[in-house]
Amino acid sequence: MTDTPTLLPDEGEVILINKPLTWTSFDIVNKIKKSCKIKKIGHAGTLDPLATGLLILCTGKKTKEIDRYQGAEKEYTGQLVLGQTTPSVDLETAFDATYPTDHITPKMLQDAARQLTGTIEQFPPIYSAVKMDGEPLYKKARRGEQVEIKPRTVTVSVFEIDDTHFPKISFRIVCSKGTYIRSIVRDFGILLHSGAYMSALCRTRIGEFWLTDAEEIEDFVQRKRPILDESLSRNS
Repeated sequence: MTDTPTLLPDEGEVILINKPLTWTSFDIVNKIKKSCKIKKIGHAGTLDPLATGLLILCTGKKTKEIDRYQGAEKEYTGQLVLGQTTPSVDLETAFDATYPTDHITPKMLQDAARQLTGTIEQFPPIYSAVKMDGEPLYKKARRGEQVEIKPRTVTVSVFEIDDTHFPKISFRIVCSKGTYIRSIVRDFGILLHSGAYMSALCRTRIGEFWLTDAEEIEDFVQRKRPILDESLSRNS
């Protein structure tokens, strides 16, 4: 007499994925959920479609840890460009204004970065996932609705800039939960009496987890499929 195979409880796991450009965070969740037959999965911290980098996903019982990862300190690298703006503060929307940059000095750049370091008040971008009346702001923005956005207090512990390729500015930011990098970029341009948009963004760290430890989405799926097929075969 042989024992009947039984499925063990889904203890879950923490998955580190390098989110590709143009994918939404939901795209990643949906891909893994369907490809790996995972019933319960969620992500800790949304990345915009035009951002890349570390996305933490939790499955099974590990989904109880999502709030802890969402609340962890985060680190980003990226590039902003001075002299132009877009409504979304990135390249999701078309340019809507042009501003001078000839008056901007290296000292002004450093002073602006210092003013945006520490505990600051910032207004989330109108094109964001912040909800108002149960609906993300970006949906209201795409309909052209005017909304009153409330400021939030965040902490920017590091804001380093490199102006070697001015008016393109490379940056590294370490910040608290709820910080919008696009808001920092927008406010950076305003402090310089100009305008700015974000041309690239990559999340490199969440708490103790680093992008260097993350997998590409297709690599993760291909690694998991043989394990899934073996499990299904064993329990069929």
